[in-house]
Amino acid sequence: MRRVPGWVWIGCTILAARAEAGAEPGAEPLRPVAVVDREIPASLTGVPGDPVRGRALVVDRTKGLCLLCHAGPFPEERFPGNLGPDLAGVGDRLAPGALRLRLVDGRVLNPDTIMPSYYSLAGTRRVGAAWRDRPVLAPQEIEDVVAFLATLRETPSERPAP
Repeated sequence: MRRVPGWVWIGCTILAARAEAGAEPGAEPLRPVAVVDREIPASLTGVPGDPVRGRALVVDRTKGLCLLCHAGPFPEERFPGNLGPDLAGVGDRLAPGALRLRLVDGRVLNPDTIMPSYYSLAGTRRVGAAWRDRPVLAPQEIEDVVAFLATLRETPSERPAP
C-alpha cells in the first residue's frame, strides 16, 4: 500500500469539514450519475459551468484544496503540491466527462487514489454529525471546476515535437 504523508490526510479531513460545514441542513440529495467509458459525460446540473468560479474554487485553499496536491498555471499561488499531476494542460489530456468523473469519485478509476471524492458519500467513515450526508462540492461547483480545468491547454511551445 502506498504511504501518504500525514499532512495529506489532515488536509483531506479539513477539506471535507470546511466544505461541508457551509452546507445547509436538509441540503439536496446527491444526484445520480452515469459512468460511461471511464467518464461522466452528462452535466450534473444541465447548466454550463463557469470557468471563473471554477478557477476560484481550484485556488481556494479553504474550499477545494486542489493546490494541496496539484501544481498548475497559478503564478500567484505559492507552495503548490506535487502528489497529483500538474494541472497545466489538463484540458488537452482529459475530456470534460473524464475530468467530471475524477472530481465526482476518482475511486471508480483507481480504488487506491488519495484524491478526495468531491461528490460521493460512498465509503465515508467517522464523519462528524454536522457534516454527514453532504458532498464536499455542490453539483454546480463540480461543473464550474470542470469548465475551468477544460480551459487549461498547453501552448504550442509547450507541446513535445512529433
